[in-house]
Amino acid sequence: MSAQPAPVPLLIACALGIEQFALRAGDRGGAGGPVTVLRTGMGPAAAERSVTRMLADPALRDAAVLATGFCAGLAPGMHPGDLVVAEETRDPRGATACVGTDLLVKELVRAVPGRTVHTGPLTGSGHVVRGQERSDLLATGAIAADMESAATLLSAVRAGERPVAAVRVVVDAPEHELVRIGTVRGGISAFRVLRSVLPAFFEWHRSLLLPRR
Repeated sequence: MSAQPAPVPLLIACALGIEQFALRAGDRGGAGGPVTVLRTGMGPAAAERSVTRMLADPALRDAAVLATGFCAGLAPGMHPGDLVVAEETRDPRGATACVGTDLLVKELVRAVPGRTVHTGPLTGSGHVVRGQERSDLLATGAIAADMESAATLLSAVRAGERPVAAVRVVVDAPEHELVRIGTVRGGISAFRVLRSVLPAFFEWHRSLLLPRR
């Protein structure tokens, strides 16, 4: 009787302690293999360093990687608590295609009923996006921006062939800027949504057929 292959690990990367807390608070098990929730620290350089270091561990060599946390919505009509499933992530170094976006959308609708799920390009930024910069980034075709997803996924695929994805929760949007009254309410809404998304991530993870090296 042949031995069963080892389950593929899942690395979930976020930047902030509050994001990591939300994910751990929502973890009720159910993944298809070992799961690591990594807090990378803020910004693309920190994300790149942390993800590269983690994937150098033999136990995580073949891990699927999913970037998550909060983001800035770029399109009019977006609201705090909306979800963004990236079709690709972008930064000045190029674009990284995401895997299994249709499944993620379906599972997020199930996991967080009533929340709007947007799909499209997710662009990287080295700072918090505000004001006119939202419109400038929207004009490139991106629907949301954050500081770490593009660096996370680029680092992941450079470390080896693997499925990657990015799912973000909108914490502010054109009509709901962080500097305005209502920020706290928007942040609470986004936190509650992020706390509820892990079942969708686990379904994505279980669906993967990774080539074994």
